[in-house]
Amino acid sequence: MELLCPAGALQTLKAAIDNGADAVYIGLKDDTNTRHFAGLNFTDQRLQEAKRYVHRHGRKLHIAINTFAHPNGYARWQHAIDTAAQNGADTRIWQCWPYAAERYPTLERHVSVQASATNQVAIRFYQKQFDVARVVLPRVLSMHQVKQLAQVSPVPLEMFAFVSLCIMAEGRCYLSSYLTGESPNTVGACSPARFVSWQQTAAGIMEARLNNVLIDRYKPDENAGYPTLCKGRYLVEGQRYHALEEPTSLNTLAAAAGVVGSQHRLGEN
Repeated sequence: MELLCPAGALQTLKAAIDNGADAVYIGLKDDTNTRHFAGLNFTDQRLQEAKRYVHRHGRKLHIAINTFAHPNGYARWQHAIDTAAQNGADTRIWQCWPYAAERYPTLERHVSVQASATNQVAIRFYQKQFDVARVVLPRVLSMHQVKQLAQVSPVPLEMFAFVSLCIMAEGRCYLSSYLTGESPNTVGACSPARFVSWQQTAAGIMEARLNNVLIDRYKPDENAGYPTLCKGRYLVEGQRYHALEEPTSLNTLAAAAGVVGSQHRLGEN
């Protein structure tokens, strides 16, 4: 079993490696990955530092390139693939397209969770067409479904062990586009930073807005969450509550013990 951890900065990458992670996955500082938030991810220089640190400790570095390539900006995704390959990445976590498979056939390829491969047919398709070495399963699958797939998958599978739950299926969520015109699949963030604003009222109430639409209000003694549309609190029939989904995190390690074998991996989100 392999423990794979995310790292949004060099400090968190080092912490993951120092605390036993077998591998880390990172993103470049652009919209080619689905954690494209302000202050996160790696420049070319930081990527070099990350590679040296990971490889010096005998671990693996994965680079996620897993948003949908824009027809009018396809060169950015090609450049991201080139950057990953030329800077010593051991693996790319990606949404499969021919450019990567044809240009770098020897570099290990993993199907991103954003590809939403939820069944045996999808997994076999990616394995046959792009010779992928691993598939990352969406969070929407139950443990029973994961176990069934593990028994028939032609490639190793990866599942999330520590994860924030979401009502949306990865790769299929366009909810935020109704407010901002953008989605995780197009710009790498369900709430792009340029649309997020915080305003404090005279009474000390903190208001979180997305494209100037009120998502939530927080009293001074409340912890404020990032304003994502699906996890906001809304006034419904006179009552304010999480109408779509209450923010929830899940640790699946205990349940995963009977599901994953030695060829499967646990990740964090």
